[in-house]
Amino acid sequence: MALSPFTIGLALEENSINHNHMMMINEGNESAESFLHCLSPHQQVDQFEFTPSSPMSSGGDLTVVKKLNHNASVRDRRKKINTLYSTLRSLLPASDQMKKLSNPAAISRAVKCIPELQQQVKGLIQKKEELLSRLRRLQRQGDPMYNEKKSRSTALSSLSASAIAVSWLNDREVVLQISSYVVQKSPLSQIVVDLEDDGLLLLNASSFESFEGRLFYSLHLQVQELTNIIFP
Repeated sequence: MALSPFTIGLALEENSINHNHMMMINEGNESAESFLHCLSPHQQVDQFEFTPSSPMSSGGDLTVVKKLNHNASVRDRRKKINTLYSTLRSLLPASDQMKKLSNPAAISRAVKCIPELQQQVKGLIQKKEELLSRLRRLQRQGDPMYNEKKSRSTALSSLSASAIAVSWLNDREVVLQISSYVVQKSPLSQIVVDLEDDGLLLLNASSFESFEGRLFYSLHLQVQELTNIIFP
């Protein structure tokens, strides 16, 4: 079948277009390869890793990240709230702590405890003021019992000042060491009675006599109540 000049021209033009298209594709690939070659390996990896494969996959990853962050935030908030409720329950009376109170019940009980504690504090303050007032009144009036107690306390100070050594272990315990001649000795039982009357509890006691006729007492005492004794 013979080809017309028009058909031959069309074929030649089509071949020319296909050839030009292939050259453009090759040139584009060469340009891309040249650009990537100019980049550092780190930049090439970053470009590969952070270039999304498709808009849909990127949106899906972002949704997952947001959901995980939200769940973590919710867990942290619940943990803090549970810690606060646990601290609140520890402040309740022991009888209430034994009960398995719900969170609203624990709050209600704590609110009721506040005025009760306030009344207890007021009562203790009033009791303290009454005791101090009574003590000052007894001192002013020279109460016989107070004077007798004070005179017994001065039984220790009748010894020479150099014969007594006081060592405080803390604000509640004291070690009292007494040294006297045997002819001047006071009975240990009487000393202990006098100290206990002054609000001191005997924890331990020891004594020994030296060759020079001196007697040594070592008393470990604990302060039980307000005392007016002053060690020399």
